[in-house]
Amino acid sequence: MKNEAHPAPAVEVARRKVGTQKDYMESICKNHFLQLLYRKIDGATLLSRNERNLNCVVTFQTHSILQRFMLRFDMLQLDCNDHLYVYDGAHAVGTHKADLTCKDTKQSVGALFTKTNFLTFKYVTDNWGTETNGFKMVITSVKDSKLNCADFRCALQDFCIHQDLRCDGVNHCPDGSDEAVGPNCPGPDQYINTIFGIDLTWVILIGVASLIVCGCIVGITICVYVRNARNTPNQLNSSIQCK
Repeated sequence: MKNEAHPAPAVEVARRKVGTQKDYMESICKNHFLQLLYRKIDGATLLSRNERNLNCVVTFQTHSILQRFMLRFDMLQLDCNDHLYVYDGAHAVGTHKADLTCKDTKQSVGALFTKTNFLTFKYVTDNWGTETNGFKMVITSVKDSKLNCADFRCALQDFCIHQDLRCDGVNHCPDGSDEAVGPNCPGPDQYINTIFGIDLTWVILIGVASLIVCGCIVGITICVYVRNARNTPNQLNSSIQCK
């Protein structure tokens, strides 16, 4: 299949919130305007679900020229007539970095890295497929940790990723260290055992102590009221006798 040249994306950039974004190929490819934008991201998940008759190009850009892209697949199952071309650059022209089709799996592809701070996909599908066809791709902006890593450093790789990509439910580090359970990334059980970040045991103790203090205050108030009520008739009798 020949690679067709496509118009360069507009200079305008699609601004993204920090963190992992979720994009669907169906939404991007059906909107011609979205195809013309450089999409600046720190991390994104790109999803395909058996879209048919597509021929679209999507370009992603890092926030810094010191960064590059790493991409991998959580799921990859393309039809044999569908192709996902990966380009290391801002345009879908020239030699592609990868041509993914039915022969490729997430294990055989592994992790791909760009040399530039741009990543472009050209996705071509026919009018046939099954519900199991598609892919789930994770894209991450990474930086060499030797270049002054001020964000999160992956444990077993010399990569830095944005701090907000940590503990977001998506493995952005090749070793998965950004999702490792620990003091900086609590697991689900830790959220269950805490309330507003306070250990559940302390919450119970504070609650019991508060009830005891409130009971004491109420008891003292009642005693003072009863004592005053008893003293009032005696004071009245004393006043009458004096008169």
